[in-house]
Formats: sequence, structure tokens, C-alpha cells
Amino acid sequence: MLTIAYANCLSERVGSHGLEPDSLAPGSPAAERAAELTTSLNETKGTGWERWRDLPFDPARSAHVEAVRAIAKKCEGRFDNMIVLGIGGSALGNIALQSALNPPTHNLLDGAHRNGPRLFVIDNVDPAYLGSTLDFCKANGGLERTLFNVVSKSGETAETASQFMVIRKLLIDALGEEKHGANIVAVTDPEKGTMRTICDANGYDTLPVPEGVGGRFSVLSPVGLFSAAMCGIGLDALLDGAAAMDLRCRETELAKNPAAMLATLLVRLGEEKSKVNHVMMPYCNRLYLMADWYRQLWAESLGKKHCKIGSEVYTGYTPIKALGTTDQHSQVQLYREGPNDKAFALVEVEDFGDADLTIPTGLGIEATGYLEGKTMSGLLNAELRATAYALVESQRPNMTIRFPKVDAHHVGEFIALWEIATSYAGLMLNIDAYDQPAVETGKVATFGLMGRAGFEDWKTKVDQTLTATKFTV
Repeated sequence: MLTIAYANCLSERVGSHGLEPDSLAPGSPAAERAAELTTSLNETKGTGWERWRDLPFDPARSAHVEAVRAIAKKCEGRFDNMIVLGIGGSALGNIALQSALNPPTHNLLDGAHRNGPRLFVIDNVDPAYLGSTLDFCKANGGLERTLFNVVSKSGETAETASQFMVIRKLLIDALGEEKHGANIVAVTDPEKGTMRTICDANGYDTLPVPEGVGGRFSVLSPVGLFSAAMCGIGLDALLDGAAAMDLRCRETELAKNPAAMLATLLVRLGEEKSKVNHVMMPYCNRLYLMADWYRQLWAESLGKKHCKIGSEVYTGYTPIKALGTTDQHSQVQLYREGPNDKAFALVEVEDFGDADLTIPTGLGIEATGYLEGKTMSGLLNAELRATAYALVESQRPNMTIRFPKVDAHHVGEFIALWEIATSYAGLMLNIDAYDQPAVETGKVATFGLMGRAGFEDWKTKVDQTLTATKFTV
């Protein structure tokens, strides 16, 4: 199972920049507070905006997995390419699962050696990005062999709506009005909304965005599970891992509850030690894009102007991603000698399995002789330990999250760990971890700039604020 080694966050290792060990001991205020929050979260899980915690468990699990598998079976063998249209929580989980659990060469393999279709997640409206992906699919199987997975609860998010409108027209032109719908699967609201209306009118296959499951908590719902199933990722193992972590995180004892400990460490380091930047640094390329998923979860959930009673608090932490060992050569200089305002979560993989490589002997160069006969994973993890040591030497608090190996079970654990830790952190900061009011301003301003009726005043506001008459070089 996943473990968190956090001794490097304590004062015994990093002096005044760390937490006192006794402050986490049984009976301490932090331990008592964590126990109270655990009791509260155990009571509210599966209700309101915490319904995402039911996703790994029956009956929600059975219903969603059965529906996903039914449509995946219907699509089996029909498509060479799959394009996911979505943004934010509708895309980042799909990308993270694919990167972690399929080989990086997945899209380069031929059909006989590839597990499912090639997968592309188009999470931006950059026309060159979308256009080049569509051109590739047209040249490699054609649009008739390309499945489009539109992920939008409402259907009104400008980015996904525009993408959908483009591909719908292309499919109608290529396949005809009556047949184009066979190449579209939408994940949307099961009952209402613009996308639901469109799907019902056109007969598109659909999967639900479950009620009470916000975008950044949706990866273990059909939002993330459909593309995973299409590309051969084991859904049961993924959900079993999440369920196992969830059960561990119901423990009221702080030392036995990974999510409570993770949140306690990071919130206290932020609030008490001014470690307001939180760096996730996997020492594994397959887990690097998990850091993108984490960044949205941590930033959008915890970055809030107001607390629950309406007072201005301007709280939250800036999540940063890095990759070991790559960023030892680009960022660690700053991390060790720049502002001491960061806490680090290094991510270690203990066993790379058959993918590991042994460094050959016989080069005959004294300077590199120490590497001969060692494994690449041994070198990678030695570099992680060296970085942890270097950070301690500079009194920079850090922890190591350990994967026994990268597989669906442990990825499921990792997802649940951070989702539940986010719930704890929201309660500790006394903010609503499930809303995102600051995101809405950009959305409605875009509506105004693009000419949506009823939003004309927003275009005026933007133009008056940003139209410059000087200060341009």
C-alpha cells in the first residue's frame, strides 16, 4: 500500500522550519482536531458535494462501471482513435490515468500491439492543437474510425462547446446526419442541461456525470473511467485501490490516517511556517501528469477569498509540479537557496518491474565505474534520497510518498489520498473546498466578448478595463 514518510517535515530534521514531533502525537491539539474532522467526514461522506466518496463502493460503483463497460463493449474494435473533448476536471484525470497506466508509446503502437484506440485529450481551444490532432486522425483511420468523447456536465462551457460544434460538423460532413452520432459518446448530466438536450435530440450514447461530484473530484466516475476502459485500464483494480485508501482514511487516530496526516502536515506548514508553495516531484515519468491533476485539485479547492462565515481570508497554497531527476537540474537550485516558502512531496516508486534496466559493465572508464552493474531504478531512487537529503540540509521540509509499484490499484490509492486530504484541508482552513467562484468571472467575461446574449455588459467592462491607449512598447 502507499505510505508517506514525513520525518523530514519535523524540527528534528529541518529545525525551526519543521513541526515539533510532539505536536503530532496522540492527545496533541493537532491529533484531537484531526480526530474531530475524521468523525465529521465519516458522517458527511456520500452526501452533498462529498458524494464522490461513494464512487469506489457499491451501488454507485456497480452502476457506473456497468454502464461504462456496456458502451466500451459497443465501441470495441470500431475505432483506431479516441479524442476526449473536455477541460479542467473533465480532462486532467483522463490524461493522468493514461500517462500512469499505459506505456508512453501507446499512441505509436500499431493496432495489434496497442491496448485499445490511440487516445488524445484536447483540453484547450488552441486551433493548431485541435486541428493537427484532427488531421492526424483523418490520415490514420479517418473520422469514421475516430470516437469523440465529449465531457461536459452542462454543455455550455465555451471551450468544450466550441470543440463539440467543430467535430459535430466534421462528422456530419463525413458520415451524414443520420450516422454521425455513432462516433460520439457524451459524459454529461443525466437529466438536464444543454448537452443533455443535444444528446437526447441526436440519440448520442451518454454516461452520467454523477450528482454531487464536482469536476476535479470526478476522475473515478464515468468522466475518467470511460477513456480508461477504452484503453484497457483495469477499472476494478483502480476502484479497489481507492476503496482501500478510503477505508484507511476513516481512522480517527492521526498516525493511522494518511489523508488526515497529509493535510495536517501541509496546512500546518503553510499556516505556521509560511510554506505556502507545495511542490509535487515524482521520480517517475509515468506519474508526472498526476501532478497536473493534483494542481487543479489543490489550487481550485483551497484558493479562496472568503471563509465559510464570509470573512476575507485569501487562503490557499500554490501547487507546483516538478520531475525527478530532470528538475534537479532546473529547479533545485531555487528550492534549496531561494525563498524558504515551500514544502515538498517527493514521489518514489520502489519496483519498476520488467521495465527496469541494468547498466552494463565493461566500458572501462574509472569515472563511471561506480554505475556498472547497478539498475536504472536504483540510480533514480538514489537521486530521490539525495534530493531529500539536500533539502534537509537546507532546512526545507519534505516528505516522500511511496508507491510499491505503479499499477491501477496504487494509482487509485493515490487519487483517493489526495481527494480526501483536500476535504480535510478545506475543513482545517474553514473554507468551502467544493466551489470555485473566482473561475466564473473569466467564464462570463468570455461569454460577453464572444457575443452571448445577456452578457453584453461584460464586454463593456473588459474593454473599458483592458483597452490601452499607452503603456505598449
